Amino acid sequence: MNKFDSIRPYNDGEVSSVLKSLCEDNDFLNTVALMQQFKYFQYLPFSKRILSLILKNKIKGINSIKGYQSFFEQIVTYVIDNTIDDFHIEGLSNLSNNKSYLFISNHRDITLDSALLNYVLHTNNLRTTFNAVGNNLLSEKWASDLLRLNKSFIIDRSDKSKRDIYKSLNLASEFIFTTIVNNNGSIWIAQKQGRSKDGIDFTDPSVLKMIHLNGRKKQPLSNYLNNLNVVPISISYEKDPNDIVKARELYLTDLNSFYKKEEGEDLNNIAEGIKGQKGNVSLNIGEVIYFENDSYENAAQLITEKIKDQYFCHSTNYAANIIKGKNIESNKFNEDDIDQAIIFLKKRLDLIPEELHSYLIDQYSNPAL
Repeated sequence: MNKFDSIRPYNDGEVSSVLKSLCEDNDFLNTVALMQQFKYFQYLPFSKRILSLILKNKIKGINSIKGYQSFFEQIVTYVIDNTIDDFHIEGLSNLSNNKSYLFISNHRDITLDSALLNYVLHTNNLRTTFNAVGNNLLSEKWASDLLRLNKSFIIDRSDKSKRDIYKSLNLASEFIFTTIVNNNGSIWIAQKQGRSKDGIDFTDPSVLKMIHLNGRKKQPLSNYLNNLNVVPISISYEKDPNDIVKARELYLTDLNSFYKKEEGEDLNNIAEGIKGQKGNVSLNIGEVIYFENDSYENAAQLITEKIKDQYFCHSTNYAANIIKGKNIESNKFNEDDIDQAIIFLKKRLDLIPEELHSYLIDQYSNPAL
């Protein structure tokens, strides 16, 4: 038994059986049936059986992670072609095909942030990443299967004893180090736990503490991070399909001092993020960061600054500040661009109660401040 079996992605030998199991999973079939292209199935007799056969035909011949990712690429291509107006990429020249990296990214969408990066890597003949996901997304077995087929590994955030939490985080730390240094693979991880819901991106020092945990007694932080080739990633969406959901969560958190997610909420957010219109999307890949300081706080601040420096602000970010009465000048957008962004934002505000307005506008305005 491999020490990483409890958190690792699936391997080639497991792909075929996992896919077959998914095609026979009622919960998964129910979810697929809600997708636009399959909605008419609900009116057919034996709809699940028919859908199962269609899916089995689609995955026929996929028996490796690479094969599955090629299939997944078709899905991401569809998302880009149908829900993104312009997908702008910068910084590919900062990467080399014979090096492995620790990509530390700001986090706006549960699955698309890493999926879009991996699409860019794959279509430019660069190795795709292993992706860190919290076990809060794995409550449904079919969701866990899909993520682990797509090279995701698990960061366990369960409520456990301190000893068990330490062991699980240390295992994740060792997996990251082994993947990059020993196996020449790359890792994607968000700069903090959970998506940014207020538009403010910052690197949580506790993420760096987890990454360093495996080597804390062997190497100082700066040496350890320099061995991992840390690359900052900035992704920005002109329009966030989950902006209303995020505004509601922030409002209820402020109102009640906590927020309890409903069953299946994360999965609904994933679906909405995939199918919703995103306008223009910008993905910026930075240069490898060189660390000289062994303070977790200082290292986190350095990563935060790099991510912010390369973040691309869209017309909606400037328009949101105008709605708030703050006129932040932009050389990127003309008056018509800003006017159209204001119209879009006001239409979003019309969909929600007034007490949520400031929470929605803030998530667009904050990146430009």
